[in-house]
Amino acid sequence: MSLEANKQLVRDFMKHFSEGDLTTALGMMTDDATWWVAGSFPLSGTKTKAQFAELLGQIGAMVPGGIRLTPKAFTAEGDRVAVETESYARHTNGKVYQNQYHFLIEVRGGKIGAVREYLDTMHANDVFCS
Repeated sequence: MSLEANKQLVRDFMKHFSEGDLTTALGMMTDDATWWVAGSFPLSGTKTKAQFAELLGQIGAMVPGGIRLTPKAFTAEGDRVAVETESYARHTNGKVYQNQYHFLIEVRGGKIGAVREYLDTMHANDVFCS
C-alpha cells in the first residue's frame, strides 16, 4: 500500500472507533494483530486482538458515549504510520477523559498488524482504574 493509503487506513480505523463501530474497526486489524499500551498501570502491556476487543467491551461499559479519537498529525514511512491523537470521553463516574497519544501503527496487507500506544498513563489510570 502507498503511504497515503496507510494513513487513510488509520484515519478510517479511528473514525469507526470514535463512532462506536468496533466491529468494523476490529475488522480492519489482522487476525494476529497486537495492541501494546505503555506504562505499568492495569491497562498496560501487549494484548492480542481478542484481548483488545475484550478490553474495549469493558471500557465501553464505563464510557457509554464511546471514546472520540481525533488525529492531529501523521507521519508515514514504509509500513508504519505515526499519528498524534487527542481523545475525549465522559466516564460513568463523572470524570472527563481527555488524553494525548502517540500511536505507532504497523500496516500489513492492507490491515493494521500492530499498534504501540503512548499516552498519559497517570490520567488514564485516574479515570479508568481508580
